[in-house]
Amino acid sequence: MIEPNDRLRALRERTESSVTPGESLSRSELAEQVNAWVHAHRNRVVELDGNYVGKLERGLIRWPQLDYREGLRAVLGVRADRELGFRRSRSATANLDHVNRSEFLRAALGVTVGGLIAPLAQSLQALQPMSIPSVVGQAEIDKVRMVARLFGTWDHTYGGGLVREAVTAQLRYSAGLLNARCPERLRGELFGAVGLLGHTSGFMAFDAHAHDDARRMFEFALSCAEEATDWHLRAKVLSSMARQETWCGNPDKGLTLVELAMVRADRLTPTERAMLLSARARALAKLTRVSEAATTVGMADDQFANAAPANDPAWMAYYDDAQHAGDTGHALFDLATHGRFASEATDRLHTAVIGHTAPYVRSRAFSRIKLASLTMCTGDPAEAVRIGERALVEAGAITSRRAVDDLRELRGFAARHHRVAEVAELRRAIDHRLAITS
Repeated sequence: MIEPNDRLRALRERTESSVTPGESLSRSELAEQVNAWVHAHRNRVVELDGNYVGKLERGLIRWPQLDYREGLRAVLGVRADRELGFRRSRSATANLDHVNRSEFLRAALGVTVGGLIAPLAQSLQALQPMSIPSVVGQAEIDKVRMVARLFGTWDHTYGGGLVREAVTAQLRYSAGLLNARCPERLRGELFGAVGLLGHTSGFMAFDAHAHDDARRMFEFALSCAEEATDWHLRAKVLSSMARQETWCGNPDKGLTLVELAMVRADRLTPTERAMLLSARARALAKLTRVSEAATTVGMADDQFANAAPANDPAWMAYYDDAQHAGDTGHALFDLATHGRFASEATDRLHTAVIGHTAPYVRSRAFSRIKLASLTMCTGDPAEAVRIGERALVEAGAITSRRAVDDLRELRGFAARHHRVAEVAELRRAIDHRLAITS
């Protein structure tokens, strides 16, 4: 049976209206004040209205999203959610925003968000190298974040091949933490930290061509992000899922996933929007939607021009000038090899190559291989050989099946110049590299 939230209604009614002195704060006025507080203190736009406040007071919604709870606490002058009559209950009716997102996920992915967490977490528990604590606190959450950060750094520098088993074991253990007792105020952080590690694990699996594993891990990470109501992590996971599908020859599905990530893009930072638009451009280019792909690259540039790294989540630090140039250059690459935007793609890939710093060896190798392929296709074969030789050296320092695919593509472009001695030598060197990694 639905119980009215008398505490919230009483708090509102004993708060004086600023519009009509002597009268109680109306539902609509309360909503407006919460929206203003969130915008002023969180720099986010929310759209709470009087109708939603009515649902809260009637008990139809027992656990609104974090922004709403924080705003209501501030406006009504209380310190804890329980003083507002809120309680988290899995059986309670979800808030409207969450319902809309869950409906969208079911339609796009054919799954239920909440239904993914338990079975996926259970499947990840097949091996359990360490005992799970009965109570999880801030220290355990911080350790999960630290592990995700360390493995993410390794992945950027060396690729995921060498340590994929280790990060998978860490994910199994961390997924077990979700079943432990945890203070309510930390549960969102816990799901967010485990989801971030799930994303790192998934991307390593993607890089190693373990695509089924990657999809399961990404779905798990997405479920954790939804449970934590973490829009930033949600966007990052969906972006990686889109990149994987586009890479695997499913650009239409990749495009769908990007569009899903762009729902309520106003909650994301300009850097995150640039990342998503770059992924969208890649999918459109693969679908040979030339004009839309080029336009989307321009939109990504516009967003990145407004980037403020201090406002980005920590895991977005990788998306700097070099990364943006590389991602958009990769998007234009598919158009350039068919005679469109070759100069622009070349410039962007060159910018990425010279801009990537030591921690991002893999990204630099990807961009250098693509630059060699594009030069082989549209420019001077001798110059392409010089770029390709350097790319081979860099690729030898990482364990990435995606890099191997790109080298195979470079060999194919080089075939048209097979009578040139330097090109023939580069193809033999690539063959040797492919033989080692096959």
